[in-house]
Amino acid sequence: MNLKKEVDFPVTIYSHQPQGIGANWNHCIEKAQGQYIKFLFQDDVLYDTCIEEMVEIYRKYPGIGLVACKRDFIIEANMKSEQTKIWVEKYKDLQIDYELFNDSVYYLTNTIFGEASFLDTHRNKIGEPSCVMFRKDITRSIGLFDVRLKQILDYEYWYRILKDNPIIVINKSLAAFRVHENQATNVNKTAEIDDYNLYHEILYNEYYHYLHDSLKKSLDHEFSKKNIIKKYILKRYKSLKSNVEKWLR
Repeated sequence: MNLKKEVDFPVTIYSHQPQGIGANWNHCIEKAQGQYIKFLFQDDVLYDTCIEEMVEIYRKYPGIGLVACKRDFIIEANMKSEQTKIWVEKYKDLQIDYELFNDSVYYLTNTIFGEASFLDTHRNKIGEPSCVMFRKDITRSIGLFDVRLKQILDYEYWYRILKDNPIIVINKSLAAFRVHENQATNVNKTAEIDDYNLYHEILYNEYYHYLHDSLKKSLDHEFSKKNIIKKYILKRYKSLKSNVEKWLR
């Protein structure tokens, strides 16, 4: 509430019944009235020129669907361990496999889906939500965040944008991502989530023709077994239903 008194632009505060992270993000998008969507999670920090530099990218490259940036890490005292150090080293550069388009940006297209390494860790090639900005009008064509997902709904959405719209990543840290024990990533480690099974299903159904042959083969193997089980269950269901109907007569 203090923010409304301190700034010279209109601020509207909405409340709703929390229904999970995806539903919360979708609620924000539905209420937003601007040209761009820019998240800032309470854990994270935007640097002073972040929004300005992202908007400038849209002016230079009007056909892109999303702009992202590099980020620094803020590691809380109780998370400073060898394990965290290894994690940061592994995930500090999400675009390590790609060449710079010029000195200042990476220009990503849906050709990244066709790389054999697409499903290798790290799977998020773009960035965390506080590191991206996307056009509001895109939500009309690709929909909102998939509320079935708990852990990976951010980059599943970035890839949905990337299918038909290039993405630019600024080769500069314009935000800081906070690492602490209560963040969603750590909480979800102890929870039962089905994200990766759902993600493979999404890739199989919606990205199949983009993928590298080795990934197609892997998904074919995975879903052929599932389809056999589904067919067996359906066959048993029909048989039982038929027997019950005969008994009822």
